[in-house]
Amino acid sequence: MHLRHLERRSIFAILSILHKWGIHTCGDFIRLDKESIRARLGSEAVNLWERATGRSMRLLKLVEPPEAFIESFEFEYEIETAEPLLFVLRRFLEQLGLRLGGIYLVAKTLTLRIHFSNKQTYERRFDIPEPTNSVELLFRMLQTHLEDFKSEHPIVAVSLEAQPVKPLAQKFGLFEASLRNPNQLYETLARLTAIVGTDRLGRPLLENSHRPDAFSMEPFRWELPEPNVAAAGIHWAPLERHLGV
Repeated sequence: MHLRHLERRSIFAILSILHKWGIHTCGDFIRLDKESIRARLGSEAVNLWERATGRSMRLLKLVEPPEAFIESFEFEYEIETAEPLLFVLRRFLEQLGLRLGGIYLVAKTLTLRIHFSNKQTYERRFDIPEPTNSVELLFRMLQTHLEDFKSEHPIVAVSLEAQPVKPLAQKFGLFEASLRNPNQLYETLARLTAIVGTDRLGRPLLENSHRPDAFSMEPFRWELPEPNVAAAGIHWAPLERHLGV
């Protein structure tokens, strides 16, 4: 049985005994002698007596809510050009960079939300290939996206949210190497996507079809693939069944 259920049953049993003694109020209970309560009802009843008299101390557990790295701003007047928007976004990145850098974190993703005068909201998430707090790199990422951004209604508010992560320290194999500048590659891909479209940029995958040269495009993935255990000739399923996992 759960420990909390046992404690409740113990308290109910003590209250039942007190009612049989004619003790029905808190005032009647605290007028009893502490040592007499200990001798007849045990330490649990003493805890109740100390709580009733205000002599017990229960330490509060400090629970800090998770910190949200969000910057937002409502424009005093509706805007229709990109210059005021980019100015505010750069300020956002500077503030987020200071907050993240103060606790030794970097930005993994950015989520841009633009609110229009017709109550609609535009949202775009930017996956950062190599998490960073560099204002210049992150600002170029947003600026590249907003170069071809068009809206039919004026902008009334904007917000920018950063997803924090600890700086990664990747270890590569003998024949593996990292990109020289992953963020620059991301910016180049964003420009190409704006020109040719999202369905024409990525990694080609050969389809299982009788048609010659049949393939599809898969978006680029920035995470390193997990090691293929099966390819190494190790099979974990029989061992798990043997151990009962």
